[in-house]
Amino acid sequence: MDRGEKNTQEPYVKRVTLPSGKSIEVLYFADRAAEAPSAPATEPVDDQPLHLCLDCGSTLVYPTDWQEAGADHWEVDLRCPNCEWRGSGVFPQDVVESFDDELDRGIDVLLADYRALVSSNMEDEIDRFAKALSVGAILPADF
Repeated sequence: MDRGEKNTQEPYVKRVTLPSGKSIEVLYFADRAAEAPSAPATEPVDDQPLHLCLDCGSTLVYPTDWQEAGADHWEVDLRCPNCEWRGSGVFPQDVVESFDDELDRGIDVLLADYRALVSSNMEDEIDRFAKALSVGAILPADF
């Protein structure tokens, strides 16, 4: 994007309900009109885990939609954030549960990184505040 060009893309949230009953929110930073895939969606290979991208091999594939497709199957739409691959298919309950477990592991990694970042930022803020106090840059009138 050029410096003079304004970002007209508005983020939007889509809620996805997992087979376990949990709901997650996925934040998109693309125009809704650009949401449609540029290439036709392909169906994932049966023996490949659903979190792996068929095109680029990324482990970040996530569901954009899923719904029951029978007593023990789920219809799942997938998207890779790295290469914009999209796919869909109907998968047995055990495959979808493994995918759900992988999504849970990903959430755990994100939360751990987030907590570490928050802690680091807090330490930096405390250090700056203490230095400001020690040099007299903060006075009672500031509060």
